[in-house]
Amino acid sequence: MGTVMFVDETTSGGRDTGWGLVIDEERLTLRELIRRRVFQEVAEYNSWTPGVFQGLVQPADTERVLNGYALGTPRRIDPEAQSEAALKAFAGNGFLVLVGEHQVTDLDEEIELTLGTEVTFLKLVALVGG
Repeated sequence: MGTVMFVDETTSGGRDTGWGLVIDEERLTLRELIRRRVFQEVAEYNSWTPGVFQGLVQPADTERVLNGYALGTPRRIDPEAQSEAALKAFAGNGFLVLVGEHQVTDLDEEIELTLGTEVTFLKLVALVGG
């Protein structure tokens, strides 16, 4: 059992401080790792529904704001739908995933989760006018 550190970065240079998630397995596919990350984000949001969701991908019917995605009316977010949106975003090059220095390109690739593993989600920012 160990803690995996999730860090979000953007191609424009932004980087968050990261947060940890305890994972019992020593190996997981990228698909499962993304799913667990999203389910944790949704569980935390749904436990107190603050109105702004801070997560990997934007939920349906929300507006992007400075610190996340604003829901017009506070509501619970569906973790399955959010997980599917994240997997689609990865497949559509919405973000890249780095485990340590290694870029993982296949959702079914197994990742070895050693003590202190850092997983970086590099969100791709569209170029203005491009």
